[in-house]
Amino acid sequence: MTPRDPSNLQYFSSGTAEELQTLRRVVHPVQLNQGARCMTLEELSSATRNFSDVNLIGHGMFGEVYKGLLQDGTIVAIKKRHSPPSHEFIHEVNYLSSIRHRNLVNLLGYCQENGMQMLVYEYVPNGSVSTHLHGSSHAPGVRLEFKQRLSIAHGAAKGLSHLHSLTPPAVHMNFKTANVLVDEDFIPKVADAGIHALLDRLGGVGPSSRTSYDPFLDPRFGVFLVELLSGRRALSDQNIIRWVQNFQQSSDISAIADNRMASAYTSEGMREFLRLTSWCVNPTSEHRPSMNLVEAEINRIREQEMRMTTIMPESTPTVTLGSQLFTTSG
Repeated sequence: MTPRDPSNLQYFSSGTAEELQTLRRVVHPVQLNQGARCMTLEELSSATRNFSDVNLIGHGMFGEVYKGLLQDGTIVAIKKRHSPPSHEFIHEVNYLSSIRHRNLVNLLGYCQENGMQMLVYEYVPNGSVSTHLHGSSHAPGVRLEFKQRLSIAHGAAKGLSHLHSLTPPAVHMNFKTANVLVDEDFIPKVADAGIHALLDRLGGVGPSSRTSYDPFLDPRFGVFLVELLSGRRALSDQNIIRWVQNFQQSSDISAIADNRMASAYTSEGMREFLRLTSWCVNPTSEHRPSMNLVEAEINRIREQEMRMTTIMPESTPTVTLGSQLFTTSG
């Protein structure tokens, strides 16, 4: 028997084709101009095997998250929640679709049918930074070298810096290691940008991240850096901030650095990263750096670390052991 094409699955609606077309015209009154495509419930249902539990990959602020395969072969992440049709949803999607950056998870499409609202994002296949650091119920955390952690921090800072550069500035409001994903090339992508503002406008979840939020009030990027540096899970922002501040003047870098890095770092690079981390978690918001400055500092530390831990010319390898740097002649 020839397998059924999953794209032939029917709508959950029992309405006629004319009724469904009318529904689409009512629900999708705005023509998006930034690339997010209006998708049908039929299309997304077939992409997820009728929203099968097998395709359910998580839950987030917006609702359930499913992995889906579109008819053209594109793998996507579909966020679904139950909610009545709303013109405001379309306007928010229009805004979200305009936010595009290499270090953000980009919105590809949307759907609003049969009492459901869905956002369709690019699928990022390599999991979250949180999973890599702390593991999951299925697997333990993995070893990430210091240079990898610097690259993750730099990419995440670039994504947030782009949000802050918008007019008006957009602030993430729910930034954490679980919302930074990495692709197959370990390029970090910040997820859920703009979701808090969308939910605020649709139902109220707190202050809007586009109009009334000061990007310097929240030390969460500093908390993110602490997790990268130490490998410790941030159960409480305040506790982890106090913890890193206690180590700020310590001469023993190994006491704070994640021991899974296996000492593959320079003491200078680690100390500079610790200083930047402490700066980012400063209790006084006015004393914390802008994301542009953070991005530049992380990149400087990363490039310095790459130079100092890379094989040097004339067969003179640089070897880093603990907090000491040794040069051996070949």
